Amino acid sequence: MGQGRTVPASEQELDEAFARIRAAVEAGDTDLSSLGFWRLVKQVKADPSLSERWADAAGAIDRAAFEARVTPRFPVWFGNLVLLAGTAFGIVAVVVALRTSDRTLAGIALVVAGGTWTVSLHDLAHWAVGRLLGIRFTWYFIGGPPPPRPGLKTDYATYLRAEAGARAWMHASGALATKAAPFIALAFFPASNAPAWAAWALVGMGVLTVLTDVLFSRALGDWKKVIRERDVARARRDPRAS
Repeated sequence: MGQGRTVPASEQELDEAFARIRAAVEAGDTDLSSLGFWRLVKQVKADPSLSERWADAAGAIDRAAFEARVTPRFPVWFGNLVLLAGTAFGIVAVVVALRTSDRTLAGIALVVAGGTWTVSLHDLAHWAVGRLLGIRFTWYFIGGPPPPRPGLKTDYATYLRAEAGARAWMHASGALATKAAPFIALAFFPASNAPAWAAWALVGMGVLTVLTDVLFSRALGDWKKVIRERDVARARRDPRAS
């Protein structure tokens, strides 16, 4: 089923289309865009009853394609453990910054804390908010646009069953955690013996994350998904807006 084909409208046509895509994935074609999968998903998302009806079928296709395409993969518990260890390392760095009399060490420790939390809190926030809102996850992986970084794969069946607004909050949570991380570290600066350059480095790190979102995320990252799901939520409330 190519990009140019009309998206099926009836339940029978949807059923047949999902079955056809599942067969193609099982045969080794994992390009879900060219198979028309995401166009089907867009139609299903527009109606909560359709989302519930085809959540399992869409989730099975998405997972099969992902697992055939992406390696290495890591269990969610393992990825969370690694990121929690990174978060704890950042806490230790802050403690060092607050207790040491060496100003250079204090500054380095604060910057290390901010940088570590920028990475470690992102997917932990996705996971925590997602689980709170009924969304589960299947794998951690290394991916995304350069530089390589941890990624967290949603269980697409639970993702479709969640409210569109909940999906938007799940996507936003990671982006917000990344933006907050350097400023959380910066909050400890007045109580430390760190030199001024450490504060400026953390401010620069925070500004860089914001600029990255402004320049790229609305087109490629979390904010693009936030906007997409908010549009779905708006269209559900007012079909005339779709």
